Amino acid sequence: MKLNCEGCAGCCLDWRPLASSPSDHERRGPGEPLDDAYNLVPLTRDEVARFVERGLGDALTPRLWRVDEETPGVVVDGVRLAAVDGRPVFFVGLRKTPKPVAPFDTERQWLRTCVFLDPDSLQCRIHDADTYPGECAAYPSYNLNLGVGTECERVEAEYGTERLLDDDPGEYEGPLLGPQALGAKLFGYPDPDELAGVVDRIRDGSLRETDRAAFVGVAAGSRPGTLEVNDERAAAATADVLDADSWVGRAIDEWEAAAAEGGGVPVESWDSAAAEDGSEDDALESAAPDAPTGDEIEVARGAPETPGWDAVDDGE
Repeated sequence: MKLNCEGCAGCCLDWRPLASSPSDHERRGPGEPLDDAYNLVPLTRDEVARFVERGLGDALTPRLWRVDEETPGVVVDGVRLAAVDGRPVFFVGLRKTPKPVAPFDTERQWLRTCVFLDPDSLQCRIHDADTYPGECAAYPSYNLNLGVGTECERVEAEYGTERLLDDDPGEYEGPLLGPQALGAKLFGYPDPDELAGVVDRIRDGSLRETDRAAFVGVAAGSRPGTLEVNDERAAAATADVLDADSWVGRAIDEWEAAAAEGGGVPVESWDSAAAEDGSEDDALESAAPDAPTGDEIEVARGAPETPGWDAVDDGE
């Protein structure tokens, strides 16, 4: 599979504010995510544990889903959550934060991006690290095999530049689907009562460190193929997340502050109906000509530098 990724990062940032026909693909089907993160990358249990071990647990966040009455669920904070055997199910993914980026040859502006995206080069800071998620490495192979639209194609349709240079998905490790995903990528929270208040905070975009740490702990302590959780391992992982003080967590705080100071924090909730009639255009436009650089916010706090596009072979 060959891709033209330079100047794009469409799969790593929320570029809906730049699209005339923004995709709502993550909010279709029986479950609707409670958060508004775009293209959340679901991590496996082993990947979650690796992030925690590397002191990067503060880069992780959960995703839960609202479901209808016909779908198995449990009610918390007045919301019916997708559940298995009475346990709310969730993914763990990478957090998003506002950064000043200029994808697709646009002007620099505040958009929510993956915490590991260098806003200047639009390259991943952990692409060559052992923490690089398998889901990212395989993208967009899953989509191509399943006949589902890709961000590459959405960007092509919007901006014209060819991004998907061929449609051969190539060889990759298949996605975890069905029962095998339990405990390995899809986790069950043991006690729904503990989530009182947390569900509202997910919807409001105001999760606390303790909230995220609890979910990460459950994921790291889960047993693949089951809903069982090793309490000792979960508690240790939760504590490690709360102790984490990585460049990622510190950079998120700085980006949030810089975006707020510059008046460029993107809207937290995407209203597709309002977007269609243009009523949200002004709220979503947030130029960032004088915003800090990735070096100033991230590299200064210990982030690995990216190699630049001259170091990358064409078409890869």
